[in-house]
Amino acid sequence: MSQQNGHKSSGGVVQRPTNPVGIVGYGAYVPRYRLPGSEIARVWTGGVGGSPVKEKAVAGLDEDVVTMSIEAARNALTRAQIDPTDIRAVWVGSESHPYAVKPTSTMVAEAIGAVPNTLAADWEFACKAGSEAVQAGIGFVGSSMGRYVMSIGMDIAQGRPGDALEYTAAAGGAAFIIGPAEDSLAVYEGTYSFVTDTPDFWRRAGESYPSHGDRFTGEPAYFNHTISAAETIMQEMGLTPADFDYAVFHQPNVKFPGRAGKMLGFTPEQLQTGMLVNEIGNVYSGSSLIGLSAILDEATPDSLILYVSYGSGAGSDAMVIRTTERLAERQGLARSTRDYIARRTEIDYALYTRYRGKLKMH
Repeated sequence: MSQQNGHKSSGGVVQRPTNPVGIVGYGAYVPRYRLPGSEIARVWTGGVGGSPVKEKAVAGLDEDVVTMSIEAARNALTRAQIDPTDIRAVWVGSESHPYAVKPTSTMVAEAIGAVPNTLAADWEFACKAGSEAVQAGIGFVGSSMGRYVMSIGMDIAQGRPGDALEYTAAAGGAAFIIGPAEDSLAVYEGTYSFVTDTPDFWRRAGESYPSHGDRFTGEPAYFNHTISAAETIMQEMGLTPADFDYAVFHQPNVKFPGRAGKMLGFTPEQLQTGMLVNEIGNVYSGSSLIGLSAILDEATPDSLILYVSYGSGAGSDAMVIRTTERLAERQGLARSTRDYIARRTEIDYALYTRYRGKLKMH
């Protein structure tokens, strides 16, 4: 069994719902504005040292997690071809909900027409808040508590000016409608979660920007959880990397997901479709989910996908997903993830500070 840093998995830990469950609809959203990494380096280091990504997506003055979640949710509804009043839960995972006390999820549910006969809740687990909402949706639908659940991972990520996080902390995400397998364009064949108390990243109440423990972010944090989750679900399901057509991991930077894939035995070709971080940055709670949306835009029926999220604090959700014949019918019904990425307007650091409220007036 998988063993990373002394953690050994026990048998029978892969979860499958009582009733088969899948993705009925999906949709992404990425703001049009892009801030080049070289522009951040120009301001803070005089251009010395380069940047970990080419550029990152930046939300406009009229955009926040609510508005972006609504756009992604509407794309998911267009692909699902269902009545929004049939959705029995709307869950939004994010690190940057616009209100400390007022749910994002109720505003999204109202905007898409899912109220009033629905649950609504906001989720938090750093960068895996979105996949946590998906896991809950799988359980909710799989236990027949409701036919459809809307699960969203969306962020306007925060980064202290001049901090390493500012180069990659970006905006965007994806929405997924979870429903019965017979309605689905992709089916969840198994899920597994791996968590420990690893303090690699945190933000206390009242603080504007997160802090991070540099020496914890790699080996004991990201790689321990990502590799352990991926190895365990593959071993328990009798799968190897060669069985998969695609794999997607959380993308805090360019190097980490590529290294994780290589450690597990995946090829660059298996990772390429879902690797978006160099073009849009790390969209935190939506990072791995928007990578999955890009894969679903291009995959063919009967493709096998390994999905592994990561959230600081720390934990990973691993899922094995197989596409169905319905996927080809739904792909072109809404704007693709790559369409959003191609729709770009470059901005400089001054405009970025205005859009993101970096200048505090007292």
